Amino acid sequence: MRRAPALFSLSLTAILATPVWAHHSFAAEYDLKAPITVQGTIVQVRLENPHSWFVVDVKDPATGKVERMSFEAGTPSGMIRNGYRPGMIKAGDEVTIKGFKSKDNEDRGMLRELTTADGHVYGLFGPQQNKQ
Repeated sequence: MRRAPALFSLSLTAILATPVWAHHSFAAEYDLKAPITVQGTIVQVRLENPHSWFVVDVKDPATGKVERMSFEAGTPSGMIRNGYRPGMIKAGDEVTIKGFKSKDNEDRGMLRELTTADGHVYGLFGPQQNKQ
């Protein structure tokens, strides 16, 4: 009978600690001292937990080669709370993204700011006022 409380306690600890292991720090994942700016075409917008993603085709102006990059943004709930709505940015939209490259993956980055062709500015957690 003594094993039941100990097993329950161990199970509860494992369940509560799992989100801590699964979540990562932006500073640990991305090089915040090396900002980048890319222009490209949205391929996909993924509003899914734990973070949203913007997938973009970026054309190298010198070579014409197209590179697909994925930019991690805030949580879907945080973006929606700040005014972002699904469909605001969609496949085919031309965008400029400012952010930071991943420390270990050349085709991935963290989104700091996304600007659409018509001048709407979105940040890590959704819409921002234009900075004009």
